[in-house]
Amino acid sequence: MPLPLIALFIAAFAFGTTEFVIAGVLPQVAGGLGVSVPTAGYLVSGYALGIAVGGPLLTLATPKVARKTLLLWLTLVFTLGQVACALAPDFFSMLALRVAVAVAHGTYFGVAMVVATSLVSEARRGMAVALVLAGLTVSGIVGVPAGTAIGNAWGWRATFWTMTALGVLAAAAIALLIPSSRVVTAPHAGLRREIGVLGRQQVWTSLIVMLMLMMGQFVPYTYITPLLEEVTGLTSQAVPWVLLASGIGATLGVFIGGKLAGPRLMAALVAMLALQGIVLAAMYAVSPYPLPMVVVIVVWGGVNFAIGTAVQTRILRWTADAPNLASSLIPSGFNVGIALAAFVGATMLNAGLSYRSLPLVGVAAMAVAVVTACLSYAAERRSTMTPPASAAAG
Repeated sequence: MPLPLIALFIAAFAFGTTEFVIAGVLPQVAGGLGVSVPTAGYLVSGYALGIAVGGPLLTLATPKVARKTLLLWLTLVFTLGQVACALAPDFFSMLALRVAVAVAHGTYFGVAMVVATSLVSEARRGMAVALVLAGLTVSGIVGVPAGTAIGNAWGWRATFWTMTALGVLAAAAIALLIPSSRVVTAPHAGLRREIGVLGRQQVWTSLIVMLMLMMGQFVPYTYITPLLEEVTGLTSQAVPWVLLASGIGATLGVFIGGKLAGPRLMAALVAMLALQGIVLAAMYAVSPYPLPMVVVIVVWGGVNFAIGTAVQTRILRWTADAPNLASSLIPSGFNVGIALAAFVGATMLNAGLSYRSLPLVGVAAMAVAVVTACLSYAAERRSTMTPPASAAAG
């Protein structure tokens, strides 16, 4: 792979780590800023909403900025944001700073995908995109556990200082390795057509499934540290290792989902959604027992990312003739779900429910997802419409 893709991978790793590491140090952040753990959970919601809303808006506002210049500015915003978060004096300033970084995050991935595919031959574009996305999964394996361990050892502010150093590395890699002369353009099918493809039932039902998937993942994951410490009885030193195991499961899930996203994609998707409901029910049942809980968490992460790969593949398959708006809505859809999940979790905890009860929301969400996917699959089989071919660029 060309060195510029390594630069894009490093920045993706940085953005992915800063989004999710907050879950690993949430109790420390809450204590340091003088708020409850459920209130600190809104730092997850705010970041996700920044990606979902601010990312597409900033992308629309910067179409004429050179792609390398935009990528560099986005990584610099990330770096300065980590410095500011490390120095944040109170919860509300921390929340505002996280949202600002999230806007850069949402814009980065849309731009990085276009740049990545322009750097390789058409036959290798899928691998180029996969390498950028791998930054997110590797952040779960390495970045989040490492950031959590640093926070446990030296305090949560040290986690953000470490993220600052990672931002400097990402900015330097982009400055040195991304070619300035490459002009990157994307096909544009017209706004009306871009909006029109969203009305295809395969697209909007997939977005519903995506939302349910995020509820099943992030209602428990946002509060995974107190869940493991207070319910399962693990020590704070053991939590990063559990997150590491979950990240390994997630990475395996990406590849499994890619294998299953073939001709029988919908049958595989329904089966995986049902399996995830069973896994979440098992999480509720075994949460007081350390070894079974760790096994369930690894499977949970793997199945979640396998489903995510399949859902994204389905959306892209059915919007190939007008992909721009739909592609930008994929990260937005995921992060709206993350934000909603964190809000639901906080509401449940503030109402007096226990951390152990959180996976039950996922069981209900997976039931909704299975019904939605089955109805969509039945309608698709009755229809004579076939997935569109890619529109020509121009």
